[in-house]
Amino acid sequence: MSARTLFFSFLIAGVLAAPLISAQDKKDAAKPNNARFGNPTDIGRKVQGDLYGVIKSVKEGEIVLDKTKFGVDQDIRLEPKTKYIRDGKSSTFDQLKVGDPVYVNLKTDKKTGVMTAKRVTSGVIAAP
Repeated sequence: MSARTLFFSFLIAGVLAAPLISAQDKKDAAKPNNARFGNPTDIGRKVQGDLYGVIKSVKEGEIVLDKTKFGVDQDIRLEPKTKYIRDGKSSTFDQLKVGDPVYVNLKTDKKTGVMTAKRVTSGVIAAP
């Protein structure tokens, strides 16, 4: 087989294989099917954008979170309208305890920077 024939054979093989290679890149990633643990992407969406922290102290109208993304303790104001969820069910302020890991859905006052909780989620996060 001559070098010229060999060159054209590789060229033709490359041209024919190119659409197959590009078609493989366009496939969607496999969705997790973990019946035992639930779908982690569904659970994560419930608390996406919420502030994670561990409760350091609980006072009437306020909680202080430790281990947040800010690196310092964060004071979170609680309102009468704040919703509490524990283990996927409606809960109350009284069930919050020091040391509980929580996700807090916040609204921040643009002028003062005060963070107020709209929802506090603790315990096991239930899948939809």
